[in-house]
Amino acid sequence: MIVYRIAPQWQVELTQVEEALAKAPFMECGATQEKSLGWVPPRGEPHGPLAESVGGQWILRFMVESKVLPGSVLARKVKEKAERIEQETGRKPGKKESKELKDEAKLDLLPMAFTKQGSMWVWIDTASRLLVLDTSSQGRADEVVTLLVESLPGLSVSLINTQTSPQAAMSHWLKEQEPPVGFTVDRECELKSANEEKAVVRYARHPLDIEEVRAHIDAGKLPTKLALTWDDRVSFMLTEGLQIKKVSFLDTVFEGTKADDGGFDTDVAIATGELVKLIPDLIEALGGEAESGVASAADAVAAAAPATAAPRAAAPSAPIAPARKSAGGGVVTGPREAPVDTDPGAAPF
Repeated sequence: MIVYRIAPQWQVELTQVEEALAKAPFMECGATQEKSLGWVPPRGEPHGPLAESVGGQWILRFMVESKVLPGSVLARKVKEKAERIEQETGRKPGKKESKELKDEAKLDLLPMAFTKQGSMWVWIDTASRLLVLDTSSQGRADEVVTLLVESLPGLSVSLINTQTSPQAAMSHWLKEQEPPVGFTVDRECELKSANEEKAVVRYARHPLDIEEVRAHIDAGKLPTKLALTWDDRVSFMLTEGLQIKKVSFLDTVFEGTKADDGGFDTDVAIATGELVKLIPDLIEALGGEAESGVASAADAVAAAAPATAAPRAAAPSAPIAPARKSAGGGVVTGPREAPVDTDPGAAPF
């Protein structure tokens, strides 16, 4: 998951969201169309609503389809066209003509190309002012956020940015064996050196409260991934870029539910009900939220919530990039550099 903060000035009704999404529905790729994206009904029902509300939580579903066109196939087609021109005219195509031949070859091949589809769950928590995307790829997240900001007038979002970086916090938790209150360190992590060698050490199904892990950290290796459990209810993997991966709900979450309980509403209620409590606790464990382009959203939420303990001592926050306006009048802000996506295929739930 990648988590964004929504600015407090964005106040809309679900019906307005539905109307906006209806202007960008997903349509399958046309014969010569390389990529198509848009919104589909979250429940999977034909002609169903594009925005669903379950317990006050808004759920959307983004779909993308792309044509799979191997580079080797395209190159062979371009070569055939170039050889034909050389045979007919006695000259080799120049640089500009070669580019045109590539475009022609792509148009010739696209109608025969296989298609690949992928979807992403989008969760909007209007009470906590959170936008949560079910992806670990920053590139995919940017694509969805851009479409949302262009579709929903006035929407402004910012990547969650904490006072203490996840990497610094994870280093402390591992070295001192002092996880934050409410969390436990599990048996999986990845440590990577910051030098040119980029040496990597991975532990899987292995205790981490050992001297060897501390020695790696003392030698300059920093955690890039760490498995944690929150409140004996949710296990997950935290990354250096504040991405939440491999989310797993433990048995305690399902106590009191029947074996045949299930379906869209139940799954959404369980997932959002746990994550809406986990995310603030994780932010607090990282020293609280740093100021950003829409930091006042967090302040608005905090002002309405019961007082909590003072945040831990904080490391200097990451630089914030200037706000970027979208065609729809909204703003997207966030860290100057997006975190590296080391596992684009992973999904939290």
